[in-house]
Amino acid sequence: MPELPEVETIARGLRAALAGRRILSVRFGKTDFIDDPAAIEQQVPGARFSAVRRHGKFLLLDLDSADRSARNFSLLIHLGMTGRLVTCEATAPLAPHTHVCFKLDDGRELRYSDIRRFGRIRLLPYDLQENGLGSLGLDPLETSEVQFVALLRDRRARIKSLLLDQHVLRGIGNIYADEGLWRARIHPMRLGANLTSDELHHLYRAVRAVLNEAIELRGSSIADYVDSNGNLGGFQRKHRVYQREGRKCFRCGTRIRRTVVAGRGSHFCPRCQHAPRPRRRSLLFR
Repeated sequence: MPELPEVETIARGLRAALAGRRILSVRFGKTDFIDDPAAIEQQVPGARFSAVRRHGKFLLLDLDSADRSARNFSLLIHLGMTGRLVTCEATAPLAPHTHVCFKLDDGRELRYSDIRRFGRIRLLPYDLQENGLGSLGLDPLETSEVQFVALLRDRRARIKSLLLDQHVLRGIGNIYADEGLWRARIHPMRLGANLTSDELHHLYRAVRAVLNEAIELRGSSIADYVDSNGNLGGFQRKHRVYQREGRKCFRCGTRIRRTVVAGRGSHFCPRCQHAPRPRRRSLLFR
């Protein structure tokens, strides 16, 4: 599933490609993942792109309505596991599993394709965006260290689980949680409440560094992800633990291991990232 760096890369590409462009028409393939496609078909033609934003793992394509008396709105898009959102010439061959085509006023199209259709597209009026986006947590790239520490230091949950919890920090997924924890030398099964101030400081810096470096390299192309121009990302070549089970740690040479935290495969170095000590059994039960 595309995470914060991938979605941010797509948002930046679309921001440059769509600024000021008007949508002339919309055509659909399958619509089972789209909330109210009829509303999109009726309201979007004639609207002009005013901004493209990222909110966690969501894209928000802001549109100024063609009808000045009507409310402005956004297209809320989540890419799910296999969604792709690209711009291309309207004459370009249609890729398999393309389900939405927005025809633009410059001869191009904005196309959404999705093999598994786990994504989501929804029309969201500006004044309903807070409710439509739900109670997501803070953005890790907009969060101060004080806020970051306050979010994690008293929680008796595994730190990997906390990083993945979108109600705590929005946008981080499995790849960047593993990579950030490796850089900070913190085992994914440690409890947030058991991390020291120094460890939380290093984790804050590590997570932000990993996310920013991944954005610079246009994200990680593991399976289906491509940017808004259809190009692969490059950060997968910089992964240090993610999906490297059995291979040597870049830091110490120990074999990378895999465990499961919060239902997700989690990769770590057993030497660099010390496992939490098992609890001692009470004398009453010996």
